[in-house]
Amino acid sequence: MLFAKKKDRKTYDSGQVRPVIRCSICTGEKVAGFQSLSTRSFQEIMLIRNDKDLQDFRETYGITGEIATIY
Repeated sequence: MLFAKKKDRKTYDSGQVRPVIRCSICTGEKVAGFQSLSTRSFQEIMLIRNDKDLQDFRETYGITGEIATIY
């Protein structure tokens, strides 16, 4: 019998940071993370290789709607 692994839901402070996808202009590499609203610094969370990775990021942090892309 197989058991589905329940994903741990993590939280973030939407008053301090916003979810963004950082995309490299040269290589096209995409990284999901959070950008500070005050300092504009970026905190990497995970590499986005395909749509499933992006969906996992959304589900883990409970993100709905559009995620901004920064270059």
